[in-house]
Amino acid sequence: MAQGATALKKLADRFARMPGIGRKTAQRMAYYITSLPKEESAALAQAILDASRKVRRCSVCCDLTEEELCPICADERRDHGVICVVEQPQDLLAIERTRDYRGVYHVLHGAISPLDGIGPDQITVKPLMARIAAGGVTEVIMATDSDTEGETTALYLSRLIKPFGVKVTRLAYGIPVGSDLQYADEITLSRAMEGRREL
Repeated sequence: MAQGATALKKLADRFARMPGIGRKTAQRMAYYITSLPKEESAALAQAILDASRKVRRCSVCCDLTEEELCPICADERRDHGVICVVEQPQDLLAIERTRDYRGVYHVLHGAISPLDGIGPDQITVKPLMARIAAGGVTEVIMATDSDTEGETTALYLSRLIKPFGVKVTRLAYGIPVGSDLQYADEITLSRAMEGRREL
């Protein structure tokens, strides 16, 4: 990257802060942006600003939405007595692609990871427990990732939920241990949902 191109370096630095984006990819993205016609780069900047201003968390499940309630929580045809707990909004989308699940969700926005300084207070445990305490929930499905953090989170939540007399199940993974749920195919996810087990 050219020495004098400070704006280009700042742009690449911003891209490099994104998860999964390395230094070289960030530089390629920065160069690509500068090659766009001014209208295109302005439209991209506007889309980022719009998303930042309009997108918020659903007041019930914590998924991302532009309304008070996300479309799933607002859908009366869904089974609101069954809550599928996922780590990230992308995981919710992966399960929705199977078209097999008719319950609702709760998005944690992370997983418990003491080594990274992430405890229960840094994810959306309190809103989940408030939903369960309000009554009407018959089952909570733990669909966290099958890595150490995901398993730790599932066990922690199951211990909190059990005293409410709510059935807690875990997805039966046909997914390799250590992989992310969002990358699983629909058939594997469907089978995992069908074969879930009680914790």
